Amino acid sequence: MSQGDPIAELVSLLGRLPGIGERTATRLTFHVLGSDPTYARALGESLAQIHGRVKRCTICGNYGAEETCAICRDPRREAELLCVVARVPDLVAIERSGSFRGRYHVLHGLLAPLDGVGPDDLPLHDLVARCESDGVREVVVATPLSVEGEATALYVAEVLRPKRVKVSRIASGVPHGGELEFTDQITLGRAFAGRKPL
Repeated sequence: MSQGDPIAELVSLLGRLPGIGERTATRLTFHVLGSDPTYARALGESLAQIHGRVKRCTICGNYGAEETCAICRDPRREAELLCVVARVPDLVAIERSGSFRGRYHVLHGLLAPLDGVGPDDLPLHDLVARCESDGVREVVVATPLSVEGEATALYVAEVLRPKRVKVSRIASGVPHGGELEFTDQITLGRAFAGRKPL
């Protein structure tokens, strides 16, 4: 496809989305092209307005249509139980599981000194302030099981140690339905370290 081609342009733009390769971007482009033009206009308008319509929650950092997200406004949530996550998609995944009824604190990143991301680049002061003002009794750190995620988890625990808040880490191990022979060594090691009596 030559330059100036609107199809190639849309394929290129869609291909920049995470998890979308050229083949998927091409399929999506032709799907939009084959759909009713009102769908394409609605999709375009929604994309164009997303930054103006979505706000970051002033309490936890989640995304929503209002200054305070639905989770922070929900009186049924346990305010004294916080879950620290790196990004909003992590929060969404935990919510989808239905296994957590507390509130969240989104860091919007992880400690990564090699990339120039230090403690001052994350909302850790806000986390400490929330622990003090909301009477938080436990903070569950649910950062990824990566070098950056582990470093962030350890730093969060260190920052909260003087506040006498219980800090716990999500467990990790063999996934449900997973085969042991295909499980990596670190995951297997964590599974044995975190074993519980039956």
